[in-house]
Amino acid sequence: MELKEKKTIEAFALKIRMAALEAIHSIGSGHVGGVMSISDALAVLYGREMHVNPEDPKWPDRDYLVMSKGHAGPAVYATLALKGFFPYEELKTLNRGGTRLPSHCDRNKTPGVDMTTGSLGQGTSQAAGLALGNKLKGRNSRVFLIVGDGEMQEGQCWETFLFASAKKLGNLVVLIDWNKRQLDGYLEEVLPMGDFVAKMEAFGFDTVKVDGGDVEAIAAALERTRNGGEKPYAIVLDSIKGHGVDEVENTAMNHSMPVTDERFANWTAELKAKLDALEG
Repeated sequence: MELKEKKTIEAFALKIRMAALEAIHSIGSGHVGGVMSISDALAVLYGREMHVNPEDPKWPDRDYLVMSKGHAGPAVYATLALKGFFPYEELKTLNRGGTRLPSHCDRNKTPGVDMTTGSLGQGTSQAAGLALGNKLKGRNSRVFLIVGDGEMQEGQCWETFLFASAKKLGNLVVLIDWNKRQLDGYLEEVLPMGDFVAKMEAFGFDTVKVDGGDVEAIAAALERTRNGGEKPYAIVLDSIKGHGVDEVENTAMNHSMPVTDERFANWTAELKAKLDALEG
């Protein structure tokens, strides 16, 4: 990745964080931590890797995203708004009556959302089904599945991974947001999951681990998945919950947080300073 492109993707990731914060601030609180930890991956996916068309969100040959960790919906909405799938101002309707942006992603409501998710674990099965369907239809489309590390405690995830390997779904890419925290606290304290790389390899996945805040490393890992083949792919994102905003990173229980006017102003200013430094 050339330096200019790297800066463009990094700027996109910062804009995703700012837009998601604007949406969450409009309702006063929300899942800030997990939104921040996945923003860099979304920037690479929608800024570089995925074939999508904002003017035709249901284009049959597009690549698909399944956000199985449903509480990260605001990060998806921010990304889609910035890509032009719907007006940016609509972000301020998040989770309100009549909105097209419900708390968790809904394919029947939001332009650009490919699968309805929310109940943790279920998005994995849906993604595998999409990948199998596209394979049977002879499409070149790929399916990108984002799961949380706490979500991986769901048995449905591992049943899906067995299925994906058995069906040789080389068009499926699983991105695991390993930010080490879940709703109730740290992963190691709630239910340790061991080595995700070793587990995914044991389930038949072509697997790598990268820094979840390094867009260049994420891009390189995604480039590997273009090869297709008979193995599904897994990318373990070694991420930080709340990445990008110091106060959020350093708050132990940052799964969901109030976003007051003061916090919104301070956090946005911090992100804006980073953006100005990149674009200046």
